[in-house]
Amino acid sequence: MKQLLINPMLNKEFKLRFRSFKAFIGMLCYLIAVGIVVIGFIYMQTRFSNTGYFRPEESRVMFMILSFLQLALVLFITPGLTGGVISGEREKQTLSMLLTTEQSSMSIILSKLVSSVSYLLLLVISSLPLYSFVFLFGGVSPSDLLTVFGYSLFLVFTFGSVGVFYSTVIRKTIVSMVTTYATVLFLVGGTLFLFMLSMAIGNGPYQNQTTPVPYLIAMFNPAIVIMGHFEPMAIDEIYSRSGITFPLWISFLIIYSILAVISLSLSIMKLRPSMKVKSTNKG
Repeated sequence: MKQLLINPMLNKEFKLRFRSFKAFIGMLCYLIAVGIVVIGFIYMQTRFSNTGYFRPEESRVMFMILSFLQLALVLFITPGLTGGVISGEREKQTLSMLLTTEQSSMSIILSKLVSSVSYLLLLVISSLPLYSFVFLFGGVSPSDLLTVFGYSLFLVFTFGSVGVFYSTVIRKTIVSMVTTYATVLFLVGGTLFLFMLSMAIGNGPYQNQTTPVPYLIAMFNPAIVIMGHFEPMAIDEIYSRSGITFPLWISFLIIYSILAVISLSLSIMKLRPSMKVKSTNKG
C-alpha cells in the first residue's frame, strides 16, 4: 500500500503542480472571492436589517450559500483537472515510457488521481478559516461543517475517478474533458430536471399514488442530497411521495462509491494495452 501512495511519479506530479506560481495565484483569488461573499453577506444583512445585527438564522443561510459555492467549485474544476491525466500523457507520447517503469497500473492510476485532485483539496481546506465566521454568530454546529467538507471531499474523489476513467479510454484530451463535463452536467442538471418533472407529475391526477421514481432520481443528484441536510422537510416530501424511507444520503454514498470503484477498476484494466499472441499452425 505504501508503494501505491509514495512513489517517484507521485512526487514528480506534486512538484510540477505546486511549484508553479499560478497555483498560488489561483488559491489567492479563490480565497478572496469566498471572503468577499462572506463579508458582503454579513454587511448586507446588518446594513439593511431592522435589528442591525447578524442573527443565527442568517448565519446558517450564509453557511448554506458557501456550501453550494464549494459544491459548484468541485463540479466545475474536478473534470478539468482529471479529464486529461492519461490522455495527456498519450498525446505527449510519454505514456509508453511510463508503462515501462516498475510502477503497476494501480499505482499509476491512483497517483494520477491523487496528484490531480490534490490542488482542489488544498483549495477546499484553505477555505476553512473563512468558514469559521459562521461560528461567531451561531446557527451552525461543528458537525455541519464536518459533514459539508466530508461531502465535498467525497465528490472530489468520485468525479475525479470518472475523469480518470474517460481520460484512460478516450485518446483525445479535449474529447475526454468534454465527456467528463457532460457526465457531471447530467448527474447534476439532468437528474435535477428529471426530479422536478417527476414531482410535478406527482401533483397531477395521480398525486395520491406513491412512486419510487422521485427517490431513485434524487439519490443520483449531489445538490438535492446536500439540500436535504439543510432542509430536512424537502427530503421528507420525497419520502412521502415515493413511499421509500431509507435515508437518501446513504443511497447516494452507496451509488457514488460504486461509481468511483468501477471507474478506477476499469481505468486500471484499460491502462495497459492487451497483448494477444497469435498462434501459427505449423504444417
